[in-house]
Amino acid sequence: MGNSSSSGRSKLGQGQGSKVAPSCSAEQSQQTTFKWSIDGFYSLLDKGEGWTYSRVFEIMGHNWYLKLNPRDKKSGDDEEYISLQLELASSSVKHNTVVDASFKLLIYDQSHGNHSKHLVSHNFQTASKSSGVSCMTSLRKLKKQSSGFLVNNNCVFGVEFIKVTTSKSNTTSETLFVQKTSIFNEAKTYTWDIEDFFALKNPDYSPEFEVGGYKWYISMYPSREGNHLSLYLNLKKTNDLPNDTANLVELTLSIKNKEADNHRKGTGRCQFSRKARSYGWSKFISLEDFKDSSNGYLVKTKCCVEAEVAIVGSSRMESG
Repeated sequence: MGNSSSSGRSKLGQGQGSKVAPSCSAEQSQQTTFKWSIDGFYSLLDKGEGWTYSRVFEIMGHNWYLKLNPRDKKSGDDEEYISLQLELASSSVKHNTVVDASFKLLIYDQSHGNHSKHLVSHNFQTASKSSGVSCMTSLRKLKKQSSGFLVNNNCVFGVEFIKVTTSKSNTTSETLFVQKTSIFNEAKTYTWDIEDFFALKNPDYSPEFEVGGYKWYISMYPSREGNHLSLYLNLKKTNDLPNDTANLVELTLSIKNKEADNHRKGTGRCQFSRKARSYGWSKFISLEDFKDSSNGYLVKTKCCVEAEVAIVGSSRMESG
């Protein structure tokens, strides 16, 4: 997962089946739906602009996730928008393959059934795992009491896949519980001091550290994506985390400037589970910038990487 341009989508559906004309033979269409219910939506708004990721879910033989920016902006517009986007998980991207998908992104109207919908057709490829289509709903409109989108601090988003098939529609749903910031989920900081950057393996790993009762470690690829350094936070493999649960983690990875406060940082909110135990950036910084002594990231052979980690929520997955 990485940085994304402002884009959004929102829709959920258990609605009536749409028909897609097959190219060869007429088959009955099928819809398969993923619902993402966010309980404590105002707590998420308090965290400001930025993408929050659903956990990875499997539909129609591929792994997907939704990403939500609750305070997105349009160029030249001061109003805030809700942006929802579908992405194909890296684990589902095969070399020289294209995943052709038609789907609806939704925000559910929980009071009147007047859901906000946006129909998308997109070819997901290795170089473009995101649907890349903007569908933004005004935050002001979503918060209006009469809209039915936000009820009892709960908001429901989703994606409804459309496919030519005769099989029965299946639904996988997730509920994300966002916690208020408190002393119980304050971020903890771990510092990885590297004495000799040039002696690192590709990849190399920090010692383990504990946050929220789980073991974590940082992985660094000194040279992975061309002339870039890659950096990731990883959850140590654990069998005590049930398959149907995940933890929402707020994290910041930094390469410290040893001579000033101008550190190189990447931040995100994503879910860690038994099937998704890594989050970071394949192009965290160019090697040219990293090795430039005037930037203060690499001093002779030494550098310092910092991880700030907090578990700020949890989720539960249900099928049926």
